[in-house]
Amino acid sequence: MSDLRIEAVEGEDALRDWQYVHNTIIPTHVLSLDDVRERVGRNHLEVAYADGVLVGCSTVRPPQDDETATATVIARVLPGHRGRGFGAAIHERGLERARELGARTVETVAWAANEDGLRFAEKHGYAEFERYLLPGDDVYWIELRRTRGE
Repeated sequence: MSDLRIEAVEGEDALRDWQYVHNTIIPTHVLSLDDVRERVGRNHLEVAYADGVLVGCSTVRPPQDDETATATVIARVLPGHRGRGFGAAIHERGLERARELGARTVETVAWAANEDGLRFAEKHGYAEFERYLLPGDDVYWIELRRTRGE
């Protein structure tokens, strides 16, 4: 694998890079920079670069419920950079952050049209537990819960 650098979203350049990856992978749910700024205020967002080139991003939603202590970890890799181990490294870092935040259970969410993302989630121990449509969408969102570690 190339030299992978993963860093927290800080500053406008990182906000734009995170936004670019998200909007490229989920073109039906385009986020503005203000949307990303709002998310960075409540979630842990990171961007990933291989040899200085943007390859992906992640979101860790902290546990909101002390009883279940469930965090959401989402790893995204741009299509041209998949299959090189970047997703696994981004995902593992997200899991570490979720544990630091007190998570006992980890979930993820994938857009059904992102078949690579669904395969990745299943390969990394997640199983589907819910599907839903956002208003105006015609492609399902799939929530998956981690059923095993690696």
